[in-house]
Amino acid sequence: MLIVRSIWNGAISFGLVSIPIKLVNATESHSISFRQIHLEDGGRIRYRKVCELEEKEVGSAEIGKGYEDADGTIIPITDDDLAHLPLPTAKTIEIVAFVPADRIDPLQMDAAYYLAAGGAPAAKPYTLLREALKRSNKVAIAKFALRGRERLGMLRVVEDAIAMHGLLWPDEVRAPQGVAPDTKVTVNDKELDLADALMDTLGEIDLDDLHDEYREALEEVVAAKAAGETVPEAPEPAKGGKVLDLMAALEKSVRDAKESRGEEPAEVRHLPQRKSARATPKQAGGKKSTATATAAAKKTTASAKKTAASAKKSTATKKTAAKKTASKSTASKSTASKSTASAKKTTAKRATPRKRSA
Repeated sequence: MLIVRSIWNGAISFGLVSIPIKLVNATESHSISFRQIHLEDGGRIRYRKVCELEEKEVGSAEIGKGYEDADGTIIPITDDDLAHLPLPTAKTIEIVAFVPADRIDPLQMDAAYYLAAGGAPAAKPYTLLREALKRSNKVAIAKFALRGRERLGMLRVVEDAIAMHGLLWPDEVRAPQGVAPDTKVTVNDKELDLADALMDTLGEIDLDDLHDEYREALEEVVAAKAAGETVPEAPEPAKGGKVLDLMAALEKSVRDAKESRGEEPAEVRHLPQRKSARATPKQAGGKKSTATATAAAKKTTASAKKTAASAKKSTATKKTAAKKTASKSTASKSTASKSTASAKKTTAKRATPRKRSA
């Protein structure tokens, strides 16, 4: 079992119930620290604590606390003075309320601690408080004193332990005034749909898979220099082009995210562009105009071909009708000629005088 040194001993005040606890750090820093050195010879640069009155270096055992008044006077404050502060939270984490967890603004979150039960007698009340927090789905708001000041804390359950997050006082959180863009911008539903598609494509991630790549790279540099090897060079950063079209950037992001996950490229509909008072880029406008003109020309050509075909069909129909009319006319003329010839013959017969016998 990992032994962690406690940084504060006291008790949790839960109504009339008192739970002896030890406060231990819940987090640790893995960042790499550097020492200041003299560039000329590599010697360590140290800061020495010197008394201004005697101009001599003093040790940690000779150093205490003091409050500087407005006129520059130093008022000594001893550890005994701090131990006898008239505060109920000097050695007690006093629970003042239980609230839903979503009532806590993440901006207020500060350092995190684990509360360890202080001995066997604390096991029962400790477990009682832990199970009560679990069943209520709430967090406890408490006040406690640490490192010379009273603080606000939030108690919650982490696995089988009670954790406490230090909270900033509400008046210590600044309002976000002057942070948001002051330019009026309108985001339409189609842009939001693409942003949602990108969020869905990126999906979720297991936070345990994330690690500090900067620290790992720094460790490689330190190891290479210690071994007298060549320091690894950083890869060339990707050159990002100037984003002229938010929609195009969103579409490309969705495609890239899907390809990086080994999925098929996302099907993204090209959305119709609304008329806007802002000028569009010349290149994009030229392509759009050319495409429109080409489509119109193709449409006109197809219409002309269709008209020509209709004209040919109409001409052929007229010729056929003319031929039929001519045939009927010829037949009529032939019939008329026959009728005329027959009439002439009949008339001639009637006109010939008969011979009388003597």
